[in-house]
Amino acid sequence: VQLQASGGGLVQAGGSLRLFCAASGSDFSINVMGWYRQAAGKQQRELVARVTSGDSTNYADSVKGRFTISRDNAKNTVTLQMSSLKPEDTAVYYCNADLTFSRSKSTSFRYWGQGTQVTVSS
Repeated sequence: VQLQASGGGLVQAGGSLRLFCAASGSDFSINVMGWYRQAAGKQQRELVARVTSGDSTNYADSVKGRFTISRDNAKNTVTLQMSSLKPEDTAVYYCNADLTFSRSKSTSFRYWGQGTQVTVSS
């Protein structure tokens, strides 16, 4: 399974960006897809938003009302629409997927995409 992320870039404060991530492979079912971010100098990634296969969503408090996560279950893709961006949103953003394989549905695996840089200038 591979996750391919795209859509990062440089934007001024108040602007918008859309991140996109697609999972490829075979014989798997994705339960949760999400986005994490890691700012420079921070050791841990923080959850930005995630969405379940039933379209239940969770957001970090810092992005509520500004970011929207959505997914296409049929295409195994997840999109993060980011609006009203702030300099503190600057980070490397990573998509991830919690999934199971057809051969072992009781075991969940987490896969990560490569990071995409989001830079918000003030």
